[in-house]
Amino acid sequence: MKKAVTKKNKENSPFNSNLVYQVAVSQLSNRRKSIAHTKTRGEVSGGGKKPWRQKGTGRARHGSSRSPIWVGGGVTFGPRNETNFKRIVPKKIKRKALLEIIQEKEKSDNIIFVSEIKAVKTKEASEFLKKNAISESALIVLSSLDKPTILAFRNIPKIKTIQANDLNCLDVLTFKKLVLTKECLEEIKKSIKK
Repeated sequence: MKKAVTKKNKENSPFNSNLVYQVAVSQLSNRRKSIAHTKTRGEVSGGGKKPWRQKGTGRARHGSSRSPIWVGGGVTFGPRNETNFKRIVPKKIKRKALLEIIQEKEKSDNIIFVSEIKAVKTKEASEFLKKNAISESALIVLSSLDKPTILAFRNIPKIKTIQANDLNCLDVLTFKKLVLTKECLEEIKKSIKK
């Protein structure tokens, strides 16, 4: 007979690094843009005329000067920009991985709770960081879209603002500290557990 997993046991369960890794790698793959692109022998300009006649010259036979074995010819098996790196991860796994990271940040005291996050100028934003003793990289979570606050924090290095409903695994992992209000954290946890 299986033992019932209590809520207490669930909270004390070890950090599932494999799950978090899977989601983080899929996010990086989905952000990846295929830029490297080489031309095949059919796409390289020129090479329409046969370089020399088939027989009687004593040289090897060639049909085109744009063959991959020629300098200036096409590339065989080179990178193409049609490559698709997309990975599909179920929503439940994404949510679970995000919850794992948030709980881990809570355990390691890397979540900074503030009463409110508001700034109109970059000077006010830097004062807010000094007041809350934020010297390391931090992800500031806003409960709603607040354009003046986003613009105020934008110029400060190692600081990023994000809306609570856009919170994702990779961004939370990238930054050391997570700055948010207690109400915001409860809302995030509720939306993840749905």
